Amino acid sequence: MLASKISLEYPMLNGALLLGFVAAALVVLVLPGPGVFYVMARTLGQGTRAGLISALGLSVGVFAHVAAAVAGLSAILTTSATAFEVVRMLGAGYLIYLGLSALLSARKTKAGAVTAASSLPSGRIFRDGVIVSILNPKIAVFFLAFLPQFVDQALGAVPLQILLLGLIYAALAVMTDGSYALLAGNLRHRLRGRLVQGSLPQYFSGFVYLGLGLHTLLTGRRD
Repeated sequence: MLASKISLEYPMLNGALLLGFVAAALVVLVLPGPGVFYVMARTLGQGTRAGLISALGLSVGVFAHVAAAVAGLSAILTTSATAFEVVRMLGAGYLIYLGLSALLSARKTKAGAVTAASSLPSGRIFRDGVIVSILNPKIAVFFLAFLPQFVDQALGAVPLQILLLGLIYAALAVMTDGSYALLAGNLRHRLRGRLVQGSLPQYFSGFVYLGLGLHTLLTGRRD
């Protein structure tokens, strides 16, 4: 009786749709995109630990978009050009800010010295990842268009199904972005020496952040 009640109140996801969702999500996550480049840039500039923390921050930021999709707030970004532009500009501005900060820090770094960026606290690195994820309106639009395709309305409780799919997506994102962080960390370890200990990684990170910010700034709604 209790099991029957729970199954009615908390519907299971459709198995076939769930497998399709996981497969589609993995394709989206594995293909290099802004999130992957952000994690790799952070890793090359500050080490594997920073990259893994950034990956976790990006995934936590996804929860905000999942909540917005459940509440229907993502529809506002789809239908309101003004709302979309405001969020897009904020996201681009924050990425450009991170890029300029990294470049300014790199100029002050002497070869072989411990960089200011490498000493950033974990909380700051995590926060940056969360903010970058939240201020990406295309993630919200993606969830609004992507998740509903894998929802079985016959099971009812559509918001709950969207929430569960979003949590699965976030978990997959941690694994894939974390894998890229480990890959970049291995590359950083192989490079060693002045190439890694000097200011070059920070310059690289700074230009990547700037590139992502400018791309976001110059990319319109149809891209």
